[in-house]
Amino acid sequence: MKNETRKNASYVLMMINVLVVILVSSNLRSPIISVSPVLTDIRNALKLDSFQVSLLTSIPLFMFATCSVLVSRFSHQFSISRFLMYSLIILSFGLFLRITGSLWTLFAGSVFIGLGICIGNVVTPGYIKNNFPKQIGLMIGIFAVSMNLTAALASGFSVRIGEWTGFGWRGSLGIWLVIAGLGLFVLILELIFNKKNPGQTKAALSVSDFNMFKSAQAWNISIFMGLQSLFYYCMMSWLPSFLTDYNMQGESTGWVLCVIQITMIPITFCAPIIAGKMKDQRILVVLICVLMFASTMMFVWLQSQWIYANAMIIGISNGLSFSLSILFFSTRTKNSANAVKISGMAQSVGYLIAAFGPPVFGKLHDWDVSWKSSFYFLSFAVILMFFFGMKAARNKCVED
Repeated sequence: MKNETRKNASYVLMMINVLVVILVSSNLRSPIISVSPVLTDIRNALKLDSFQVSLLTSIPLFMFATCSVLVSRFSHQFSISRFLMYSLIILSFGLFLRITGSLWTLFAGSVFIGLGICIGNVVTPGYIKNNFPKQIGLMIGIFAVSMNLTAALASGFSVRIGEWTGFGWRGSLGIWLVIAGLGLFVLILELIFNKKNPGQTKAALSVSDFNMFKSAQAWNISIFMGLQSLFYYCMMSWLPSFLTDYNMQGESTGWVLCVIQITMIPITFCAPIIAGKMKDQRILVVLICVLMFASTMMFVWLQSQWIYANAMIIGISNGLSFSLSILFFSTRTKNSANAVKISGMAQSVGYLIAAFGPPVFGKLHDWDVSWKSSFYFLSFAVILMFFFGMKAARNKCVED
């Protein structure tokens, strides 16, 4: 009888753990992606200039860059679940602050949103390695699918949500408070369950004194992470703008973003499972970079022609590159403490690189209104990503 009770408790805890991964990851992109389709409305309502517009994407990225290492250093001070709960509380506060209506609260809310997402970004790979040590590839796939599915909904329905709620862009951005609230509910449920069933609680994160910044492999992973993020956020931030210049209608550009996110969903689910079974992933790095380079050249030569085919190429390449980056955090480390450490370093260094992407991309457009220089900049970033990605994809741990 006791064995049966323990078995049922283990099953319930596993279901709760899966829900935590799904709901936390659902909050890690959509609050940022939902801004792009309603950017014109925000710009007109608050009289923003081009630099201020780019800050709405760059502020969260700078928060990722400046806080990720700090988060990884303090991760052992609390249980992972409690840390994730704090991340959603901070995120919820930022989401509320962002829609209250003034320029100051718009940017202050973006700061708190960036901090909340930063904690979730860094800690979730450690949560997965700690709670699902034998299903890392599968759970990374679920993590990535949940993230991209909600991002797809944010891309495609952001404008419509504002219309349905009657609150315009504030409704479009404020709706994500509901998802954050659901995540908080499940994390509280997990904490209550663990108190009532102490024997079911997973071991806490171990403590590691390893200096990740002295590892060449950690730097390869971090720079690869940063360059693939730079590509992604440049596209997500500016795609509606340059497609509008290419004579596409405003709502159609939102659906192009949606196609990118939907295409990423099956890729981000399957890629970690397949890549996790490979000795090294260099062939995947080659595929990623060929597709990304082809995408930038299609915009240079074809502009909005074949746009949905190009959107699928972007989705496939970004789905692969993101999944590979997250997988490296678990497969290139020997314990969960170092998985959190490399997650912190890679996202700190990586998002510092990525944060400069949207402003540079936009500034190059000010200099060259055809957008060609902006896409040449992305092409150069892809070439650099190939160099560091081939090294990161070798079967070598950061501790070696």
